[in-house]
Amino acid sequence: MKIKFWGCRGSLPSSILGNQIEQKIRFSLERAIEHGLNSGSNLDDFIDQLPFSVRSTFGSNTPCVEILGGKEILICDAGSGIRDFGKYLVSNPSNQPRIINLFLSHLHWDHLQGFPFFIPAYIQGTVIKIWGGHPGFKDALMQQQNPPFFPVLLEDMGANISFHTFESDDSINIGGIDISIIEQPHPGKSFGFCFRKNDKKIVYSTDIEHTEAVDDKANKFIQFYQDADVLIIDGQFNLADHLYTKQNWGHSSNLIAIELAVLSQVKTLCLFHADHHLSDVQLEKFLLDSKRYLEIYAPESTLNLELAYDGMLIDINR
Repeated sequence: MKIKFWGCRGSLPSSILGNQIEQKIRFSLERAIEHGLNSGSNLDDFIDQLPFSVRSTFGSNTPCVEILGGKEILICDAGSGIRDFGKYLVSNPSNQPRIINLFLSHLHWDHLQGFPFFIPAYIQGTVIKIWGGHPGFKDALMQQQNPPFFPVLLEDMGANISFHTFESDDSINIGGIDISIIEQPHPGKSFGFCFRKNDKKIVYSTDIEHTEAVDDKANKFIQFYQDADVLIIDGQFNLADHLYTKQNWGHSSNLIAIELAVLSQVKTLCLFHADHHLSDVQLEKFLLDSKRYLEIYAPESTLNLELAYDGMLIDINR
């Protein structure tokens, strides 16, 4: 299985501003002068040694994550990232016709807002199965396309769109991938998903508020995360923000996410649902601070720690 991240921000999209781009250019030029860069220099090598926050970006889209490896297309959430995913699908004619399965973690708008711009939903012959566990999830998707919010009704899209209900603790098989579901603490509740194929395991657990990392048999999340090859988990806040100003907002801190991943013996942890207030430079510092905490909390741990970004691809077979 593989994972492709199309959107990783929380709450709302976060664009890159002109002054931030200027700062990236200034930093790059200053570093080029220090290195004596000239026409004979290898530009690729020079770019590769720049900090990630300078040579790239963590992205701006709200949540959309693709799980690859099954016979049908599988995506989690329909944030603004689903727009780019749709553009990718229609740019590859070999993918048509297709069956697309969309699993909704919950109904907050940052996880639905991209669907009206999902191009395959307008193409006849496309089959889209939308899976949700909240009462009225069909109505929620329809509502955002009703007047006066959007010019095209959901029922006027060209694809064959159907709605399928799941419940917590359900097990579903789609295209050869086994999916299990867990209910999570979040305003209005959310759902986490575990994807298994052969001996590989991916867990998508966004929009969940963990307040502590307790390792005991009663902690259902330790069991749900246990031995995951990749755990994609909400780690939007730093500990101070979570403790003092943002409790009960429905999101976890990076430190609690790390502790849970270590206790669950996860191989790779992807912090997800990045704060829309933070720039690329601030997010890179957030990741570095998180890695320093991992070294202190579990110096013997082999956990690989990442911060998810738009366009990131993880191949768990490697």
